[in-house]
Amino acid sequence: MTVAETKKTKYDRQLRIWGEQGQSALENANICLLNCGPTGSEALKNLVLGGIGSITVVDGSKVEIYDLGNNFLLDEDSLGQSKAKCVCSFLQELNDAVKAKFVEEAPEHLIEKNPSFFAEFTLVIATQLMETSLVKLDKICRQANVMLVVARSYGLTGMVRISMKEHTVIESKPDHFLDDLRLHHPWPELIEFAKTVDLSVTDPVIHKHTPYIVILINMADKWAKEHSGCLPSTRQEKKDFKDLIKAHMLSMDEENYKEALEASFKVSISRGISSELLQIINDTAVEVDSKSPDFWVLVAALKEFIENEGDGEPPLEGSIPDMTSSTESYITLQKIYQAKAESDCIKMEQRVKGILKRIGRDPDGISKAYVKSFCKNARKLSICRYRNIEDEFTSPCLPELQKCLNDEDYSFAVGFYILLRAVDRFAANYNRLPGIFDGGLNEEISRLKPIAVGILNELGLNGPTLSEDLITEMCRYGGAELHAVAAFVGGVASQEVIKLVTKQFVPLKGTFMFNGIDQKSQVLVL
Repeated sequence: MTVAETKKTKYDRQLRIWGEQGQSALENANICLLNCGPTGSEALKNLVLGGIGSITVVDGSKVEIYDLGNNFLLDEDSLGQSKAKCVCSFLQELNDAVKAKFVEEAPEHLIEKNPSFFAEFTLVIATQLMETSLVKLDKICRQANVMLVVARSYGLTGMVRISMKEHTVIESKPDHFLDDLRLHHPWPELIEFAKTVDLSVTDPVIHKHTPYIVILINMADKWAKEHSGCLPSTRQEKKDFKDLIKAHMLSMDEENYKEALEASFKVSISRGISSELLQIINDTAVEVDSKSPDFWVLVAALKEFIENEGDGEPPLEGSIPDMTSSTESYITLQKIYQAKAESDCIKMEQRVKGILKRIGRDPDGISKAYVKSFCKNARKLSICRYRNIEDEFTSPCLPELQKCLNDEDYSFAVGFYILLRAVDRFAANYNRLPGIFDGGLNEEISRLKPIAVGILNELGLNGPTLSEDLITEMCRYGGAELHAVAAFVGGVASQEVIKLVTKQFVPLKGTFMFNGIDQKSQVLVL
């Protein structure tokens, strides 16, 4: 078995999700993990099993007895040894194709003394970092254009957040999206083929195997001729259009006509592009120059294509769904859609070459495969931009915070968010986390509560109060990383890393909060 075949067998299931291009991106990624407690170890474990290219584990601590109770990547033989070394060794056993190394140093020290260390990585996963170090790390990563994923578990709560300037996604793969059939705007070749089919034929075999695309194009043409060239738009007109389709049925059990009735609304879709795509092509970043990323060069080409060859539409995707049809008709339709998609893609390529030449770059600098993927997904493009962490901490979206604090469903999520910041300040003041001492719980609560209230006051939230129960819980946790919570939070973090590295699916756009008390997961956009 060749290396390629072995890899295909090994990663079979995930290849079905993100394909060879996505897998290649993972295998070329270089990931750095800061702190390899249970949260970080669980996140990295998932990535190693998925075939991430290289990992570097940074942790300056030694394995203590309590580590054996919450970290499955450590055993009794690890006691007293470097935690980074032991975790790295166990991770390497999971997948020998991954290049693994470790650094026995506190992440906080690297952040302070050697910021250039982080520039070599594709992405940094920062776990269990205090607020001060996190803000500094965020600035370092942004300056080096390195993606940052923050993850933290604390007792029965946890959070995940992404930070970077901009993340562009071509293959967003939305769960629900209309097929690009252009029934509202068919092109000449499709119309010509539809006209070759006589819907009045009485042969039941032929009648039952006419593709619904052909039925709808012919019915729409007939409707338009009877309505001054207009397609059905009002509710009554759409109902009447369905009645027109029903009138051509020979019997009520014709599946192709049932499919036509279900898809009849596609004839009435407005021509043009979605508001989301319009916002992207009108983005200021479309004003490209020699330093512009390939994505924005393609968006600039897309804008030109829509305004010219596209006649107000993006490039055709070129695929059709399964449907009741004769094999011959279905294959013919496939070829018509594929030919149109290929033609649009060639025109897009020409636009891209023209723009590249105009901005002083190699006209062949963007591969045909990349242009083809862009054309296929042009209607589903997505852009994520993230505020830096310091801005979120000092000036969050107050209306959103106020709303969530007063909302019963979201109050615990915001409460945990504020209290995670409060325990960091507590640690800065007392050089330990709340709950890690031999005194009484009430004393810890009396120290943590004014810190949390102070954060609320700083943010201008003088009215809302935090739940006393939550404050008590945060002190009771004592900074513990429970394995069940850490595994969940680490799993979410690794999922977001895969989205970012493969540039597939849309990543988190806010701060993900996990509430283990009520088993709720919520995203705060602050």
